[in-house]
Amino acid sequence: MKKPKWVVKKEQGEKREGKETVWLFGIHAVRDALSNPARKKLRLVLTKNAADRLADVLPTAGIEPEMCEPRRFAAPLDPNSVHQGAALEVMPLDWGNVSEVCIGGGDERPARVMLLDRVTDPHNVGAILRSAEVFGARAVIGTKHHSAPETGALAKTASGALERQPYLRVVNLGRAIEELKKAGYFVIGLDGEAESVIETHLDELGTRPIALVLGAEGPGLREKTKELCDVLAKIEYAGEFGSLNVSNAAAVSLYAATRAK
Repeated sequence: MKKPKWVVKKEQGEKREGKETVWLFGIHAVRDALSNPARKKLRLVLTKNAADRLADVLPTAGIEPEMCEPRRFAAPLDPNSVHQGAALEVMPLDWGNVSEVCIGGGDERPARVMLLDRVTDPHNVGAILRSAEVFGARAVIGTKHHSAPETGALAKTASGALERQPYLRVVNLGRAIEELKKAGYFVIGLDGEAESVIETHLDELGTRPIALVLGAEGPGLREKTKELCDVLAKIEYAGEFGSLNVSNAAAVSLYAATRAK
């Protein structure tokens, strides 16, 4: 059975300014995007119920909503998307480059950065962005190819963090790692088969800038990525079961890194 033409490009809009637009959906994701002055908003589709729930941000959002009936929702979303009657077409955010976001500046907290080596699941990346915001990471860095782009599913899982947590997508992850190392970052690759546990290294590093590198579930870190890390370490586990979902591993390791003194 063929899919209707309007759902072939899931959560993708038109190409504008050389970039593919993105459809965000769900009350929380749309609310945070509407409240973000850095987000270029193109089209807003709402049901009456959603408009009522977003009434506090609509007057200052700078965009007029298109009202529609729930059963004839006008946004070109995957039919399985839990949109809650709210969808917003936007341009992707531009956070700048690695040097601008990760090197210099920041606040009084020790610099922490998370790099993702071919983590493609938008739900995992969304959850990682949420943890990164909670624990004060300067950025989450993925690749332009073979990593999750901005999508409605990612934004919904991030629960607003996509609007506030820098998410950089670089051409070459190895070059980003080398740039961070030159700037003084100590790079720890998370590897379940490593001999040492992450706390051992964190205790020695204290407030030094730290970059944590995680690979996709299953294949883990690529060999070239491992070679660029200063050290490989694992999260200590009890018993014989030592496998964590990548987003959980990101949260645990980042929490540990923020506690290092």
